[in-house]
Amino acid sequence: ALRLAGGRSRCEGRVEMEQAGTWGTVCDDAWDLADANVVCRQLRCGWAVRVYGDAAFGRGRGPILRDDVGCEGHEEHLWDCPAALEHDCSHKEDAGVVCSEHQEWRLSGGRDGCAGRVEVFFRGTWSTVCDSSWYELEARVLCRTLGCREPLRQLSFGHTLPSRMVYQCNNEEPSLAHCRWTYNKSAPCHQSQAAGVVCNGTGP
Repeated sequence: ALRLAGGRSRCEGRVEMEQAGTWGTVCDDAWDLADANVVCRQLRCGWAVRVYGDAAFGRGRGPILRDDVGCEGHEEHLWDCPAALEHDCSHKEDAGVVCSEHQEWRLSGGRDGCAGRVEVFFRGTWSTVCDSSWYELEARVLCRTLGCREPLRQLSFGHTLPSRMVYQCNNEEPSLAHCRWTYNKSAPCHQSQAAGVVCNGTGP
């Protein structure tokens, strides 16, 4: 079994694998995009858009199960790749990855991280969010996800980024990624503005 831990979604985090009933980590020696691509594909998370070492998602526990992983990128499973089973690593060298199907959000152009235009990082690029189905509920889910409490008011901006996302929530989902979403389809975004929001918290 394989999983990503310590990230903000199941498609981002520290690489952990299970061997003989015990979960362990992978050392970052020689860890690169080809290795990370195998992980993302195996987890049905698309492809790798960022690769991390130095325990970027926190230090794992248990044994370090692989070192010097050398995937070519086409392997079906991480354990199909050549690797050293002996290692000279500690958990401060745990490998991590961000896959393309991970979504993260920011509010940009406001006075702090809790106000501004809604932007989503998805499939390796930042996109704006169409306001065609962006209402109080979607704004509330986003403000809470960002740790910015509740929305105070909605704003409208122009679309100046190359790609667009549409969200439609049904209730208080834990994040916008759990709502219905459509990426880069022109119809729902026709004549839309880019959504913005002012939350009543203060950002970093």
